Amino acid sequence: MKLINTLTYAAIFGTAITVQAQMAPAQQKLNPTVESFVNEVKNNSQLEKIAHELLDGIGPRLVGSPQMDQAGDWALKTLKAWGIDARREDYGTWKAWERGLTHVDMTYPRAKNIEATQLAWSPATKKAIHAEVIAMPVFSSEAEFKAWLPKVKGKIVLMSQNQKHGRSDYQYKEYGTEELYDKISAEKKKANEAWANSIKVTGYNNNTLPAVLEENGAAAVAISYWTGIMGANRIFGAKTTKIPMIDISNEDYGMLYRLAENGTAPKLSLNAQSKHTGVAKTFNIIGEIKGKEKPNEYIILSAHFDSWDGAQGATDNGTGTIAMMETIRTIKKLYPNNKRTILICLWGSEEQGLNGSRAFVEDHPEIVKNTQAVFNLDNGTGRVVNINGSGFEKSYEYMTRWLSAVPNDITKHIKTEFPGTPSGGGSDHASFVAAGVPGFMLSSLNWGYGTYTWHTNKDTYDKIVFDEIQSNAILAATLTYMADQEETLVNRDKRVLPMGRDGKPMEWPAVKGPARTSDAYFK
Repeated sequence: MKLINTLTYAAIFGTAITVQAQMAPAQQKLNPTVESFVNEVKNNSQLEKIAHELLDGIGPRLVGSPQMDQAGDWALKTLKAWGIDARREDYGTWKAWERGLTHVDMTYPRAKNIEATQLAWSPATKKAIHAEVIAMPVFSSEAEFKAWLPKVKGKIVLMSQNQKHGRSDYQYKEYGTEELYDKISAEKKKANEAWANSIKVTGYNNNTLPAVLEENGAAAVAISYWTGIMGANRIFGAKTTKIPMIDISNEDYGMLYRLAENGTAPKLSLNAQSKHTGVAKTFNIIGEIKGKEKPNEYIILSAHFDSWDGAQGATDNGTGTIAMMETIRTIKKLYPNNKRTILICLWGSEEQGLNGSRAFVEDHPEIVKNTQAVFNLDNGTGRVVNINGSGFEKSYEYMTRWLSAVPNDITKHIKTEFPGTPSGGGSDHASFVAAGVPGFMLSSLNWGYGTYTWHTNKDTYDKIVFDEIQSNAILAATLTYMADQEETLVNRDKRVLPMGRDGKPMEWPAVKGPARTSDAYFK
């Protein structure tokens, strides 16, 4: 998932209607079907079982990896075991890569294991590299950078800024004096600006600079993409093609940087094992419960299946996947007379640009034109706290009706913004919204998602709050039931969008095609 801030559209544009989706508890009597959903999810939850199988047994699901294929086979088997028709839909290819073990040790000036992770698609080492570490300094000019560049030959290059203050900002604020907090904040701001300027004067950026170091003979490139939370680093893809590229924990990176900067010339032994195995097929997993009255109309339960692979991909988007799987399991068991066809769509390669959902929209116009609603989960382990109308003018009318059937202990946490504005990206509902389909992001409470687990080495099973995920499964099941009970397809009229910050009228996002190969991604 692309990280986006949750905005209150009413506050920005002044034209949205804000509704608190709740009733007084004493006034609510649950629909019998909804009540059965609640009892099933609370008393017979399969969430922990399927989370264990997916996250512990298979692990992260990087596009093009064997684990993504294994996860697809597992999802098909699981859905079919519940009596749900399921299929894999291939839509393209991607660079195939399999992660192996990464082992990094400091051998001089003393022996120490280094906490490090090979970046996705990194070249492997044929045998362990033993090399001196050199730290990239702050440059004041391009000439200064070019004069330094020959020094990288044969070295492991530390390419990231050294974060001198390794404590999180909130600790400085909580425990430090006001004067200390202000001092540290000012120092960080000055250091960040100096580093950004240093990168700028090289004539390159963080994505293109690794290749330059590679071309000039570096033995490996090391970065530290620290989130600002102690122990948490973001793990993305390598930008080298011949030499390994790794991420080192902030704590170990700082030590190496200080040693190199002060003339000690530390040495590392680096063994990064992985396999490039050609190309792999990209795919979506589609589960289907055929409609009994209107089989050619659809409701879609949406979650992306792939992840980055610095950890298990638990909150991005294991939690969305298992919640939607629990939702469709519950619906299959307790709602046998669904009018419309209900799909669960587990998308591939969302992380590289919503590729799976964009391919589905492009490949299935017959489904898109007859889709009642898309409900999407994709931002962490928290209970749903925000739903906006995605810019559909009449979304207030039907969404509030559907939400009124949801248990109050769930809706009391939810704020709604209608009609809202359409999302141009961020997650897979946007692919449908662009095509004019009412698609809704069921946006979750943060639980430290943005800085702690989003694309980091800490996105692990133990960070899941299963009680919150249970509530989200009940919410999704109830919304699906209520959308299915509608006599006709809901209104798709789009609101008149307000003026943007540039003073021009905002435009509805355009439908974008998927990347069906990885060629452009790796250029």
